[in-house]
Amino acid sequence: MIPIARPSLSPDERLETLELIGASLEAGQLAEGARVAAFEERFAEFIGVPHAVATSSGTNAIQLALLGLGIGAGDEVITVPFTFFASASAVLHAGARPVFVDIHERDFTIDPDEVEARITPRTRAILPVSLYGHPANLPALQEIAERHDIHLIEDACQAHGATIAGRPSGGWGSAGCFSLYATKNLTTAEGGVVTTSDVRLADRIRRLRSHGARVRYHHEEVGYNARMTDIHAAIGLVQLTRLAERNRRRRDIAARYDRELRGVRTPRVASGVTHAYHLYTLRVQRRDRFMELLGSRGIGSGVYYPLPLHRQPALAELVDAGRSYPVTDQLTEEVLSIPVHPSLTDEEVTSVIEAVNATAADLGGGASSS
Repeated sequence: MIPIARPSLSPDERLETLELIGASLEAGQLAEGARVAAFEERFAEFIGVPHAVATSSGTNAIQLALLGLGIGAGDEVITVPFTFFASASAVLHAGARPVFVDIHERDFTIDPDEVEARITPRTRAILPVSLYGHPANLPALQEIAERHDIHLIEDACQAHGATIAGRPSGGWGSAGCFSLYATKNLTTAEGGVVTTSDVRLADRIRRLRSHGARVRYHHEEVGYNARMTDIHAAIGLVQLTRLAERNRRRRDIAARYDRELRGVRTPRVASGVTHAYHLYTLRVQRRDRFMELLGSRGIGSGVYYPLPLHRQPALAELVDAGRSYPVTDQLTEEVLSIPVHPSLTDEEVTSVIEAVNATAADLGGGASSS
C-alpha cells in the first residue's frame, strides 16, 4: 500500500537529529533551550519576518496568537467551516466566537467577499486557512483587515513554504500560525510556531506559552504550558534544511498529476501562488466508492475533511440559523487527497496515476480535469 502520508526522515537526517539531541542531553537543558532558540531564529529567517515563537502545537499557536493580540470574550473571529476542527476550537479556547463564511470553489480557501459581508462591530480578526498548502487570498484579506482596523491571523498550518505575490505564508498581517505535526511538510513530531513582525506580540506569546513568565517564577499574567522542547526543536532544525528541496519534490509530483490524471478534477493554483502541496486534493464523483477502489489497487487516500465545522455537534450552537455554506457542503462530498509526499519514488507516482485513472474509468469519469 502506498500511504497517503509518510514522514520524511533520511538516514543522514536521523543521524544529524540524534547528534543535536545528544548535544541537548549533554547540556542538560531540554525545555526552551538553545535548540528552540536556534529553530525560532531560522524559521523566522525562512518566512522573512523578525520573530518566530515555538509552541507545543499548531492549535496552541493559533490560540496564543489570538490571546497575544488581546482577543477574547465578546469578540468575533471570521474563519471557514472547511478546515480542521482546531481552527475553530483555538478561537473558542481564547474565549472568542468563530464566525463562519464560505470558501471559493477554485482553491478551497476563504472568499474575501463573504468576509466583508460578515464583519460586525465585534469582529476583531480574520483567520483564513491556507488549506492543503494553497495560500488564501492574503493581499485582499490584508486590505480588508486594514480598512476595518482588525487583525489578519493566517492559519498556515498546512502552508510551510507556500507563497503568494512573492511573499511567504506566515509573513502577512499580524501573525502566521504553523503546525509542526508528524505529517506536515516540516515536522518536529509535534509542535507549532507563530511568526510575526510585531515585537510586542512575540514577547507576549513567549510569556503566555510559559505560564505568563519572562523570568522564572515571576508571573506577569496567567498563561499556559505550551512550550516546545529542545528534542522537538532538534528534529525541526534538521527538517528545515530540507524543506525547500522537499517542497520542490511535492510540486514536481503535483505537476505530473496535473498532466497525467484523467476523469477527475485536479486542484487549481491561483495566479501568483506557489503551492506547498501539503495535500494534493482531487474532486471526484462517488467519492467513497472511488476511495474504496483506490485502496483495492494499493493506493492510500484520505478525506480532508468529511464533516465541516458547521455540522460538527460540538459547534452546533455557533451556527447562525438559516445560514448555508453551499460550496463547503459540496466539496465535503467530493474531495479526495492522494499521496504527494516527497518520499514517493517515480515508480510509486506512476502507480498512483494508473490507479486513479483506472478507478475513474471504472466509475465512468464524471468530472473533467480543470
